[in-house]
Order: sequence, then C-alpha cells, then structure tokens
Amino acid sequence: MAVKTLEAFTEEEKNIAMDILSAKVSTMLGRKMEEGDWDFVYCNTKKIPETDWSNLHIDINHEGLGVEHKMLRVTKSGSILNECGTTKMHPAGTRSIRIPDESDPKKAMENILAQYNELIDTRSEAVKANSTNKSADMRIGWLLWKDTLDEFLYFEEEMTKPNVNDFYAEWSITPARGSRKSSRSLWVYEKESGKKKYSITTTAGAKIQPYFDVPAPNDENLYYFKVQGVLVDGGLVKVWLTKSTAKYLELLLGSLDSEVLSEAIDSFDINKNFELSDSNVAEKIAVPVLVKESSYEKLKILYPPLSDEYMLQQFAIHLGENS
Repeated sequence: MAVKTLEAFTEEEKNIAMDILSAKVSTMLGRKMEEGDWDFVYCNTKKIPETDWSNLHIDINHEGLGVEHKMLRVTKSGSILNECGTTKMHPAGTRSIRIPDESDPKKAMENILAQYNELIDTRSEAVKANSTNKSADMRIGWLLWKDTLDEFLYFEEEMTKPNVNDFYAEWSITPARGSRKSSRSLWVYEKESGKKKYSITTTAGAKIQPYFDVPAPNDENLYYFKVQGVLVDGGLVKVWLTKSTAKYLELLLGSLDSEVLSEAIDSFDINKNFELSDSNVAEKIAVPVLVKESSYEKLKILYPPLSDEYMLQQFAIHLGENS
C-alpha cells in the first residue's frame, strides 16, 4: 500500500523550517544530527514550546498534536531524493517491549503487537490530557538526513495501531559465528502486500524495528530541504554563518557583500601552509550571506566541507592571520 502522508507544514512554515534548519546546521560543524536538533527546528517552526527529548515520552505533545520523530541517516552518494519510493528500516522504533518466551511465532507476534498498541494508547492518552478539547492527532514524523548535512527529507503519517489479523510472523535464526552468539528475530509481514513491516530483535536489547516507505518525490506532503551550498539567482550560493563568524569576517573585510566576500576568497593564496583551527561551540542563531558559486567551489578545495559555517570560519581565521 502507498504511504498516506499528512500535511506537516504550510508553505510559510516550510520556508521557516528551511531557514531554521540552515541556521541550526551552521552551528553543528559536521557533527551528526541528533533528535534534539530536529525537535528544535520543528518546535520553533510551529511556534510551540520545546520539550526535552526522551525515549520515555512522545517527542511533540502540544494541544492535541502528538508526533513521534524518527530519524535515519543516509550515507549513499547522490541526492537524498534518490531515496523516494524506497522502503527503509529504522533500527530502533521502540525499546519499550518484552520478548515473550514463546516458540510459536504467531503467539509471539500477538504478544508483542499488543505491547506496541498499549504503548500507542498510553501516549495517545498523554496527548489528550494536554489538549483543551481532549483530542489526539497522533503521527509519526520520519526525517532522513544526509551525513553531509546538506539535504533532508521529512514527512508525517498517521500513527496507527497494527491489527494483528493483518500480519503473519516467522522466527529468523542467526547462527553463532566466531565470538558472536546465535540470535533470533521475529519477522512480521503484512498479509496483503507480503512486505516485511517489523523486525523484532533481541540483539543489543529487545526492540521493534519498523519498515517504512519513503513517499514519491511529487508527494505534496514530502518536504525536501537543501540547506548548504544553495544556488540562488545570479550564480550566487547562499551560505549560513553563525553571528560570531559573520562579525569577524565583516571586521576583516569591511562588508559581507557578495562581491567583497567572493573577491577575498578568490584572491586568497591557497599555496600558503596552514593548519585547521579549533572552533568554539557556535551560537544557535546564524545569518545568511551570498558568495559566488566559483568562490564557494574554491572554499571546498581549501577546507574539508564539513559545513558551510566550518569552511567560512576557517577562512576567516586564516584571513585574519594573513592580514
């Protein structure tokens, strides 16, 4: 069955999310995306209070909206849009289950899915309790992110309780190999499509690993974010810098005008020997500046492209050292 997506952002909110995500990435200096990073973007986009991220409660619980955020890193080369139309497995949907001592896979599945449905009920009640009209719009939000932190995909679908009658299950045994002990997983398949929907594993602790379908690229509720090296009109590239880096560059150059900044990059001597500098923890707020596309490409030759902020930060430090 095709995934039924839900509207997560209005067009205005999508643009806001793009800006906030761009600014957030500029502070990360190449570290991996964390759950709290996306919650920061989501909550500030929707103008709802931020909540502390935890496995113990649903990520978003505000006035009847309940969203469980699940993130998956994409390491393949090429655009993240290549993931559209594929089926992915999340390595840890929930750990709030127990594996029954049951040899019959059908009975084991019934037990585990009952636990999963109970968890959904508990979280739904928590969302209702925090709603003025005592309703609960329960969703799962899937965020795919490139490990280069330049592209993201996000979509939401309804959080539904699986009907045990729609599935069948089989035990999968992985034999011992070397120092690794044997293990078994319960694979749960959808009867209608024959597709695997859950893998319940005891490896590294009991957990449900759900399979989900990434929507087609033309799905109106699939949100694509390109947040680094964004081409804009006139052969310019928009890059986001923390205020501290932007102020330092402006102090050195007198202006952050695209012509001034591009000329400084173009005239910078790449033959000089320099070491990469340590960076302080960046601020959460960033500003966008424009630079010529050819100058941006030169930055990627000069410095490891961990992020736009990192490259411009290193450039600012070395520009200051040579001024």
